[in-house]
Amino acid sequence: MFSKALLSIVALAASFTAAVPSANKRATCSGGQTTANDACCVWFDVLDDIQSNLFHGGECGENAHESLRLIFHDAIGISPALTAAGQFGGGGADGSIMAHTDVEIQYAANNGLDEIIEEQRPFALKHNVSFGDFIQFAGAVGVANCNGGPQIGFFAGRSNDSQPAPDKLVPLPSDSVTDILARVADAGFAPVELVWMLISHTVAAQDKVDDSIPGTPFDSTPSDFDAQFFVESMLNGTLTPGSALHDGEVQSPLPGEFRLQSDFLIGRDSRTSCEWQKMIADRANMLQKFEQTVLKLSLLGFSQSALTDCSDVIPIATGTVADPFLPAGKTMADIEAACAATPFPTLSAAPGPETTIPAVPLDS
Repeated sequence: MFSKALLSIVALAASFTAAVPSANKRATCSGGQTTANDACCVWFDVLDDIQSNLFHGGECGENAHESLRLIFHDAIGISPALTAAGQFGGGGADGSIMAHTDVEIQYAANNGLDEIIEEQRPFALKHNVSFGDFIQFAGAVGVANCNGGPQIGFFAGRSNDSQPAPDKLVPLPSDSVTDILARVADAGFAPVELVWMLISHTVAAQDKVDDSIPGTPFDSTPSDFDAQFFVESMLNGTLTPGSALHDGEVQSPLPGEFRLQSDFLIGRDSRTSCEWQKMIADRANMLQKFEQTVLKLSLLGFSQSALTDCSDVIPIATGTVADPFLPAGKTMADIEAACAATPFPTLSAAPGPETTIPAVPLDS
């Protein structure tokens, strides 16, 4: 498993491209859709069901955000270091967080995920697909509902044979950058890939770090897959969105915005700050890096060649997003630039009074 986790991004991207069959071998499903493999037809039924009944008509709302979060929390549960020490190191993207929720939901880093797990589970059972496959599929579909979202590759064929992942494999927002980098390195990810994982926070909100203010987003545009998270995380923090700061939280720059301690530190650490800043300068690069990294996460514990490429079932995102900007009321003097190698991009401020950000509505 260790060698699988250490596949290079270049090799992974190349194999992903090579896995797409030619157009003349496409299968026609019972609903009239065409796909690369007839084994993928079931996923069109799943797609219709979750778009209507999990994502409320294809929204980029709380359930989409939490489904994306669940991809990471399930997949990162793998440790070649534990395996090398003679212990069970976890199965990666095997659906264990849904198969063994009674165990894994007790882990501090998984606080609050029980809600989306219990929302998702009936769909997997109804359509007779594995939990590992469903988690990856729902996350890819959910984020494609966001304006300008990515199209994440989806490979199906995991079984429901899993064991509970060990505790402490999912980093906490209160962990140091060194500890977080060590944890993702154990799973086969470089420091820049940690930054690429955190692109997910551009469409994210917190519920449980401070449970008195659920749905507090990490940037001012939580339905847009843009670079605002990387801009706003570098603004000087002066506000506490709730009644007090909590473990894993630092001051935020805007009313209604939440800032995780880990995001604050990773954006300013010399090992990651320049890659963080690079996400602002080139959104196309940001999208590509996110798609690569989530695909790599989804294959942890599995051989891509043993799975079926059903990527063409994932919807193509629509909508447009704005170029990076400073929120209204902020200036470049509010930016805490941390990359010594290149200057921070010069941004214009949005017009109007100081930005105040509403909470992401809770899905019922």
